Amino acid sequence: MKKIVSLVLAMAMMLSLFACSGGNADSSSPVTAPPDDNSSAPSQEVEGPAYLNTTVDNDEIADLALGEFTEAYTKSLTTSSISERYALMAIAEAKMLESGVFMPLSTNQGGLYAISRVAPYTASPALWGLDSDRVYQLLITNEIITGADRTAMKEKWVELKGTGTYLEWARQYLLDQGYTLKDTYNRIYSDDNTTWDTLADNRQATSDVLVHTLSNLLEYDVENELQPAMAESYEVSDDGLTYTFHIRQGNVWVDNQGRELGPVTADDWVAGLQHALDNPGNLEYLVDGVIVGVSEYLAGGSFDDVGVKAVDEYTLQYTLTDDIYYFPTMLCYSLFCPMNRAYYESQGGKFGAEYNPSAESYNYGKGPDSIAYCGPYLVTSHTDKNSYRFEANSRYWDADAVTIKTANWTYDDGVDVMRAYNEFIAGNLDSCALTTNVLEKCRQDGYFDEYHYVSTPDSSSMVGWFNLNRGSWANYNDDTKIVSTQDDDAKARTHTALLNQNFRMAIVTGVDRGAYNAQAVGEEVKYNKLINSYVLGTLVQLPEEITVDINGTATTFPAGTNFGEIVQAQITADGYPMKVFDPEAEEGAGSSVGFDGWYNASASKEFLNKAVAELAELGVEVSAENPIQIDMPMASFYEPYKNRAQAFKVSLEETSGGLIQVNLYDTADWQEMYDAGYYGELPSDMNYDFYDFSGWGPDYGDPATYLNTLYPAGGGDQLKSIGLEG
Repeated sequence: MKKIVSLVLAMAMMLSLFACSGGNADSSSPVTAPPDDNSSAPSQEVEGPAYLNTTVDNDEIADLALGEFTEAYTKSLTTSSISERYALMAIAEAKMLESGVFMPLSTNQGGLYAISRVAPYTASPALWGLDSDRVYQLLITNEIITGADRTAMKEKWVELKGTGTYLEWARQYLLDQGYTLKDTYNRIYSDDNTTWDTLADNRQATSDVLVHTLSNLLEYDVENELQPAMAESYEVSDDGLTYTFHIRQGNVWVDNQGRELGPVTADDWVAGLQHALDNPGNLEYLVDGVIVGVSEYLAGGSFDDVGVKAVDEYTLQYTLTDDIYYFPTMLCYSLFCPMNRAYYESQGGKFGAEYNPSAESYNYGKGPDSIAYCGPYLVTSHTDKNSYRFEANSRYWDADAVTIKTANWTYDDGVDVMRAYNEFIAGNLDSCALTTNVLEKCRQDGYFDEYHYVSTPDSSSMVGWFNLNRGSWANYNDDTKIVSTQDDDAKARTHTALLNQNFRMAIVTGVDRGAYNAQAVGEEVKYNKLINSYVLGTLVQLPEEITVDINGTATTFPAGTNFGEIVQAQITADGYPMKVFDPEAEEGAGSSVGFDGWYNASASKEFLNKAVAELAELGVEVSAENPIQIDMPMASFYEPYKNRAQAFKVSLEETSGGLIQVNLYDTADWQEMYDAGYYGELPSDMNYDFYDFSGWGPDYGDPATYLNTLYPAGGGDQLKSIGLEG
């Protein structure tokens, strides 16, 4: 599983550490629990004309919409060659994009003007996992860092990467330039975690908080190198199947007041994995088929047969089903966090068939005072929709490296669009994104020219989801919120249209995404954070030359080829108009981010003409007098996002010549907006036809971390976002 990333208010009001550092959620990580046994999304059936009397079940829709992707992706999982795996996955990615089940929109964070006191590259720039969210080594100045100094530091990072010396150089550079350093980090947030059990949830809001309370076996440092953390060393067997970790001795668990609870031992990772497999936290599938015995345990087998063992008090061993080359990169995600067995049991926790989080005696993960800590921080206070306070853990194994002793998070509901900027200028916040609302004020105040920079886009993929099997026309938890105005006939027409691939492609190519994005970030940087694929095009490169079949032609890609180049080759061969990768971008390094390769009004009209003809054969008339209606929730309480949704509506309705009507639904606050889709746990909870507040952040270093999310055979996490069961 991977973290589902919510398009949070943070994009507009703060920077992710990765962005601030020049280097997230959902990841992040968009993040939800899987359906229970009675959670099947209903087949759609309504009374009326012929097209209303058809019933299409979940599997039929999945095959209709994702059949080509599923076939291609399944093939990619059968090869033992890493280069062939990448190439075949790139072909599968192309088929996914051509299905039009979502519209690529933007990265979650970065790619916009900003000003900051946080020094670049003092948090990890890792593309996957949770380490980019760690703040303990940040260098934060009392003064705003100039754009020129940020540029100089970024250039030096490139020079020093891999030497282990950048942090000390950065500290001295800042002091030499006259800056003074502080040990407090202040930021704002817009979404509280819904559990304090990091092994029970994959929402970004949860991992953003709890990553600071725990430490993993390995972690990426600020130079993007994988380093020992709670494991001081490890070995891999010759066949690649057994990983043996040696846990640092002398480390202890504490409560949120710093009181010692017991030593950190190898068994903590054993207990942690069993707990993750026991609870429905949408994390277990990350290791299903990866670690020996997990599949069998999930099916009711014995945990004794699962390939995780405490060989002795400080020796931990994982046994894999295959030589999975990217396994170490998985260790930086929450599924591989430790859990103190004795403390868990003292809070009413049980394992296996006895696990029951609904039991009256179960208190684990209910608050910051009901978890054990072994990470750099303790959460000493928290109030929902108000604040968090993190204080340095003096018993943390690397306490001497903790530069930030206190972190304060303050809730912002987004109503006052100037609040973040005003708080930043007053010194109460350490970073501020310069959205459209504050950009001119920043210029007028004289800060822009000297201090602005463009934050680096992260590796998340925020997309607009099409609901192919809609089961709710009001919010799942409150039938008075976001209530559709469509009548039964309109609902059925929309459902039928969204099952048509040409209709979906007409929409995804018919929206001016630059104009859409400009409403939130400004005209000058409107393309910077636009994405054109689901998998980041530069996530991986071919380790060796490979020849694969592309539409009957043997095509050779040399070693070093970016993943996105192969995706583009397949899309071009299939005759689709999208540009998803630019090999000349980033001074020839290539990129799938920073341009609009999808908006194409003429292509959109061609797709729509085909769709109209195909729908007519089903008895669905599409005309300006009787358009297809698309329900879209809108964050009307936050002006930049309200304007963005309106730009989407104007662009699509104009391109379609009025054949598509976008119904924008006001939401009163972030809770209502998230309840329309992000917080829903079942396919039938998704209250929209199109939803632009969710996406995905990678959890490990392989394209599967994205592609699995829409893989019907693998219980894909994001299938619910298109109204389907996993």
